[in-house]
Amino acid sequence: MPETPSRNVSDITLLRAIGWPYEGEPGDTAWQAAMAAHPQARPARVIEQHRSGYVVADAPGVAVKAESLPEWQRPRFPAHERPAVGDWLLLEGGASKRQRIVAVLPRHTEIKRGAAGEHYHQQVIAANIDTVFIVCGLDADFNPRRIERYLLLVGGGGVQPVVVLTKADRTDYAGDAVEVLADIAAQGVPVFTVNAKDPASVAQLSPWLLPGRTVVLVGSSGAGKSTLTNTLLGDERMKTGEVRESDSRGRHTTTFRALIPLPSGACMIDTPGMRELKPTGEEDLAEGGFADIEAWAAKCRFRDCSHQREPGCAVRAAIECGELDEGRFLNYLKLRDEVAAAAGKLAGRLADKANTRVPGKASNKRPDDKYGKH
Repeated sequence: MPETPSRNVSDITLLRAIGWPYEGEPGDTAWQAAMAAHPQARPARVIEQHRSGYVVADAPGVAVKAESLPEWQRPRFPAHERPAVGDWLLLEGGASKRQRIVAVLPRHTEIKRGAAGEHYHQQVIAANIDTVFIVCGLDADFNPRRIERYLLLVGGGGVQPVVVLTKADRTDYAGDAVEVLADIAAQGVPVFTVNAKDPASVAQLSPWLLPGRTVVLVGSSGAGKSTLTNTLLGDERMKTGEVRESDSRGRHTTTFRALIPLPSGACMIDTPGMRELKPTGEEDLAEGGFADIEAWAAKCRFRDCSHQREPGCAVRAAIECGELDEGRFLNYLKLRDEVAAAAGKLAGRLADKANTRVPGKASNKRPDDKYGKH
């Protein structure tokens, strides 16, 4: 990658160790343009996000605090436009001075969900990532419908989903679980069973943990995300806890999102378990793991087929002949309705924002308006 006036080769090498793109990769051109506007600033990545500020790094093992900008703390400022773990910032200020954020570099990927609560908000889970490991335990945590929900949130964002079924050493039915997820695997989503405590078993994931890659772990509390991270680190750095035998649920041993460089050269973002996985309204069902159902629906005799008892319904025919799992189809209908409802709320929110904007008055924007569209 061409050097900027304030960077040298060793700086770029250190940045790449925490996910800075190589020349020609996503983010490279846009980020260089943003840096040219701030020749005295240096890039740093958000490795922890807290209410009052951020912990950022410009090299592995080097972390400093950066204060949140005042406008980001305003109640009406969109939460998804604030920096999240994985974002890249431009900072000014030496080692002995307060670190000042002067710009946020455009995201090339992000994973979002609808925030909990009645009001419509979007929450960014992680930014600038290459792969999502959807972690699910092969105990009472195993839930194909929840895995499908995760895939819907991930789909269409330019991120590769990989399903990681942990605790394979505790069951004789790992193969059956993989069989249950055959329709998901047929959509191009890799599915692995692993013993998260065994480095040899976890080595199956190495193709997605190459130098410069960033992976985020998502899944329920107790699914084994922190155990998996510890094995990849070769160190018991992340706190883990036992799960309840009654329902295989665990405590929130991970309480905030954090980005951690791995010995392989990749970066891992560990996240707390998420109980609510609400769509934002921007999801695409075909790209979110349901391309096969959308294809069946396109073959129905009637364009507005409800897939109940209409003649010529290709979806019902696929279910009846065993080519389509009915439980998966019912989940598709449920998620389709949720996406439509969220899309309606999003449209209403955008309309309200447009109607309340005062002519001639600049709206609140991120530093230098460098974030780009979502």
